Amino acid sequence: MAIAELGTVVLDCPDPRALAAFYADVLGGTVKDEDGGDWVDLIVSDGRTLAFQKAPGHVPPKWPAPGDSQQFHLDLTVGDLDVAERGVLALGATPLDADERSRGWRVYADPAGHPFCLCAC
Repeated sequence: MAIAELGTVVLDCPDPRALAAFYADVLGGTVKDEDGGDWVDLIVSDGRTLAFQKAPGHVPPKWPAPGDSQQFHLDLTVGDLDVAERGVLALGATPLDADERSRGWRVYADPAGHPFCLCAC
């Protein structure tokens, strides 16, 4: 029996509104900013919430860095890797594994530096 259920996933970042807008363009959903920009929720179509919390001293994770932790990453399922890649790059993502084209996923950093993967379904 579970002790708890997963609620909201929260990403620290320097600008919650900007990062919520980036992920809203990637995932769809509705952005809710009821805390003056210090905490912003993105409610995606299935009702789950991805939240963004202002962290003025935010230091982006390093990837890849065998001696440092990536801290956290999101796996996002897509139908066409090339189409999805063009979309996230246009929104400001940065490729982190540009040489790895033969496998079923690709790694990027969002505008605040968090790694995320586009994974072919």
